[in-house]
Amino acid sequence: MHHFHAVLWIDHREAKIYEFSPDDLQKFVIRSDSDPSRHLHHKSGSIGSGHAGEDKSFLAGVAKGLESVGEVLVVGPGNAKTAFADYVKSHDHAVAAKIVGVETVDHPTDGQVVAFARKYFISKDRMQPQQAHSKPS
Repeated sequence: MHHFHAVLWIDHREAKIYEFSPDDLQKFVIRSDSDPSRHLHHKSGSIGSGHAGEDKSFLAGVAKGLESVGEVLVVGPGNAKTAFADYVKSHDHAVAAKIVGVETVDHPTDGQVVAFARKYFISKDRMQPQQAHSKPS
């Protein structure tokens, strides 16, 4: 069973997808296959930033994990959250359209992530225009 709302907490090594409703929660974890201990060293005068590129297979796997949700809030401590948002804008337009926000959070507990997302979605939903109901004929 999947839920409409989800929050994605992501860094460069791990993604946690929390699908939730007011009274239910499901958590999914996706880990990068890249070696987290791998470092690139930058020499003066060389071309490039000295940073490893994004793990595209990891980002694709995270996007696949979000296919069944209606809306997703993307959070995380560093650049991985924006790298993911940029990746889906280029490679998975359906998932990109589901992203309602990208927010910086450090390393909260599971409960803190879900509480943050629930509060975010309540506030977001209140900001949406109200739809008029038509009277029955």
